[in-house]
Amino acid sequence: MTTTPVEPETPSDSPVKHGVVWRLRNYFLTGIVITAPIIITAYIAWQFVGWVDGIVTPLLPVDYRPETYLRFPIPGLGLVIVAVLLTVVGFLTANILGRTLVQFGESVLNRMPVVRSIYFALKQIFETVFSQSSQSFKDVVLIEYPRQGIWTLAFVTGQGEGEVRRLLDEDVVSVFVPTTPNPTSGFVLFLPRRDCRYMAMTVEEGLKLVISGGVLSPPDRGAAGQSNGDYGRAPT
Repeated sequence: MTTTPVEPETPSDSPVKHGVVWRLRNYFLTGIVITAPIIITAYIAWQFVGWVDGIVTPLLPVDYRPETYLRFPIPGLGLVIVAVLLTVVGFLTANILGRTLVQFGESVLNRMPVVRSIYFALKQIFETVFSQSSQSFKDVVLIEYPRQGIWTLAFVTGQGEGEVRRLLDEDVVSVFVPTTPNPTSGFVLFLPRRDCRYMAMTVEEGLKLVISGGVLSPPDRGAAGQSNGDYGRAPT
């Protein structure tokens, strides 16, 4: 029995086919990378606005609803109402009477075993995330912790003073090593300033990096403005 020989593929066909498919694949993946975050973000925002509207709008009297006069609902009305109410609450709690009521409410919650843990943990997280300026933290540094060769993010909280400075007898800084995803808990360490690698990122960016578990990494601004000899040194 004879077999018909298979004609080999010409060398010029394979690179062309491979090149076209490879480029189309890259274009397709690039399109996904560009459009997917936009679409998903818009979808989540739309769903959030609809969820808030679905809760707040039914609470309004029928005569005050826009669809009563316009014959169609206004998306985002509930979100605007919530924003106004939150602003009013913030204004009211800024005075003595408001702070007194908040302290009374927190004292009541503090007597509830399970609820108090949830409330105060959430309060600490929101205070850390939404604080306009983290005055307790001065700089973001990298330190070797919990052992040499393993680096972790820490925040400089101050200069080692008093008995700490006297016993160690060197230039010491106090740093706070936060935990993820709750940066309000962690460890306080005292270590020589020379063992800290100061970073160019802001405290807010460092907190976002910790809370996100390392996902939200800020851009490297230190590489553009500093040489290798200066990068990581303590500010003077």
